[in-house]
Amino acid sequence: MPRDAIAALDALAGEVLHLRAQNQTLIKDLEEASDLADKDALCPVFNRRAFMRELTREIASAERYNTALSLIYIDLDRFKLVNDRFGHATGDKVLKLVSSIILDNIRQTDIPARLGGDEFAVLLTHAEHRHAQDKARVLEREIQSLIVRDSQSDTSSKVQLGASCGTVTWKRGLSAQVLLDIADERMFLAKAETKRDKQVRQT
Repeated sequence: MPRDAIAALDALAGEVLHLRAQNQTLIKDLEEASDLADKDALCPVFNRRAFMRELTREIASAERYNTALSLIYIDLDRFKLVNDRFGHATGDKVLKLVSSIILDNIRQTDIPARLGGDEFAVLLTHAEHRHAQDKARVLEREIQSLIVRDSQSDTSSKVQLGASCGTVTWKRGLSAQVLLDIADERMFLAKAETKRDKQVRQT
């Protein structure tokens, strides 16, 4: 083979290797960008868009394999008071603490998300409704243990956080949005019941 042809082949081979390396870099960058797009801006959990995608995917799997699937909708109690009294920077820290509590109390196969503001959700795969209710009670208890104050010695302006949870188990025919709406509605009912119980105790 002529020398110039060999040199051309060597140059072509080098270009192919260079393009392959560039392609691998681009794939890695795209994967990282996709991961960032799925994460909540503040907490190390999914955002609402990614959660709805995963919920739709898990519903399809549950329908195909006839497996259980439950959802917990979590709304923080007295979080506005935290922001008003201590500022949004403290509020952000509280949201991060809540996400840590959620992550510490669920399985690796479960899917947590921050839906926005002080609202979170957890998708429990292969979980019946009783399991979801038990898990909701655990999360409510753990979140209620969070007490926010200016300092360890200051008890006059403390705020004890709380959480209201709504649970629902998927049934055939329920879409991702409908399932989330049902859990949201049950969360509001739980919150209203908590307020009524508090008012009764104070009278």
